[in-house]
Amino acid sequence: HVQLVESGGGSVQAGGSLRLSCATSGFPAGTYCMGWFRQAPGKKREAVATISSTGVTNYADSVTDRFTISRDNANNTMTLLMTSLRPEDTAMYYCAATFIPRSIYCSVSRGYGGWKYWGQGTQVTVS
Repeated sequence: HVQLVESGGGSVQAGGSLRLSCATSGFPAGTYCMGWFRQAPGKKREAVATISSTGVTNYADSVTDRFTISRDNANNTMTLLMTSLRPEDTAMYYCAATFIPRSIYCSVSRGYGGWKYWGQGTQVTVS
């Protein structure tokens, strides 16, 4: 049974930090491209950051230099460290995974429809 479970969301003041985690099970996550998406009310779900199975990372322009994505293949987990948070970062954050043979295609340009597995999301509110 495939599961992706996010944790670490919450409320924080602008300028603060949060660390989101995604715990996976039921598939070989270490070989998958993984990513974080977010969706604010009334807006489309957008990719925030991705990380390939070999650790190659890619970020949306809006979060570059503020967010850091990482993964622990031994424990099948992924983390998103968010710093210098802004009110516009407020959204539901989702982790996602999909199998991609080549790391070059594991990027934030990969659309919502190109991801196989999704978590249920964790809310981040910045005020």
